Amino acid sequence: MTAFNQYRRLGFTTLSNALLAYYARLGLTSTEFVLVLQLEAFAQKGDIFPSSNRIAANTDLDAGEVSNLLQGLIDKQLLVLTEEQDSDGRISNSYSLDPLYEKLDQYLQTHVLTRKRQTEKSVLDNDPLTQLVRQFEIEFGRMLSPIEREEIADWLNVDHYDPKIVKLALREAVLAQAYNFKYIDRILLNWQRMHLSTEQAVQTYLTRNQPLQGRQ
Repeated sequence: MTAFNQYRRLGFTTLSNALLAYYARLGLTSTEFVLVLQLEAFAQKGDIFPSSNRIAANTDLDAGEVSNLLQGLIDKQLLVLTEEQDSDGRISNSYSLDPLYEKLDQYLQTHVLTRKRQTEKSVLDNDPLTQLVRQFEIEFGRMLSPIEREEIADWLNVDHYDPKIVKLALREAVLAQAYNFKYIDRILLNWQRMHLSTEQAVQTYLTRNQPLQGRQ
């Protein structure tokens, strides 16, 4: 514990996990990434313009290599060297990694977050409840109420009806022009009593009894 407290006095550097994961995709080499880490460490301690010698002292690079790497980051438009003059005419310089983080934001939006949203949408689209709700709303020509959505969920999760059988019951109700949940529930209950638990069984029954089906 004593050793950890000694390390803690040296401070910590906060860095985005996104940058750790995607720095190579942003055009950074491993050596340049080490340089970015050093710039962040200095900046978070209040030093926004560390010298090449000070950076080199924390790495296995010499000052000349650090200077070349800094210029390379500037050329890649991942780092900006700014110059400001105060009211007394004194000039101060600073390094800014804002361009790097702006590029990271763009990459995340284009390649990570968009893909995640597409994946989530795909999962939702493949969800049986979502599919049934959409089908009911299409056939009924309106949005379903929360109670109606819950009833469909109960058919799946409580009564354990196969979603394909629920769709068949909906189709039978539409053919009978009976756009209500009680009618559909009676169809499902009737099929259950006859032990028609698969889509094929229901289809066979409907084929044999089509003139009578839907007129319970």
